[in-house]
Amino acid sequence: MSIPEPTAGTAAPPRRSILSGSTGLAGAVLVGAVIAVALGVYGREHAPARRPLYTLGFSSPLPMKAWLTTIVLILVLVQLLTALWMWGRLPGVKSAGPVVSIVHRWSGTAAFVVSLPVAFHCLWALGFSTADTRVLVHSVAGCTFYGAYAAKMLGLRVKSLPGWALPVLGGLVFSLLVLLWLTAALWFFTRSGIPHV
Repeated sequence: MSIPEPTAGTAAPPRRSILSGSTGLAGAVLVGAVIAVALGVYGREHAPARRPLYTLGFSSPLPMKAWLTTIVLILVLVQLLTALWMWGRLPGVKSAGPVVSIVHRWSGTAAFVVSLPVAFHCLWALGFSTADTRVLVHSVAGCTFYGAYAAKMLGLRVKSLPGWALPVLGGLVFSLLVLLWLTAALWFFTRSGIPHV
């Protein structure tokens, strides 16, 4: 089953790319894999600072990370809904207008920007950890998230991208973010005896 192009009213600028089709997709995935591995190697090999650089007004880094990751999750849910709307996959909803495309792009940009302080703190202060299963899963998911994000962004620029590729890459980014939220923010919010702000 092929995936249809987005509905009318969501025209995107023409894709500029050196590579196209499956070759372009393979290149995007390769770059994403290199980014994920590089983040993991850096996180594992550098000596973690074990102290926060910033807390952005929160009482400590844990609430900062939990709340910012929750904001990112909300923005990515907006991304999912607007993507489904643009691709005509929301039953009973009229075709998406140009505003939906703008909301999709800006919510994605905002999600990425809000995620950066969390990622920087995780890599610089904590590093890639294998202390227990939850932390290991979180570390792997964090590195893979940014690799998948890079692959998706590069995939947007590939001419003649296979119809299934963008939904798969976007779904991977979404799934990894949910996993990150479950293994850190939800874990934090369910702990008692610690300040949650």
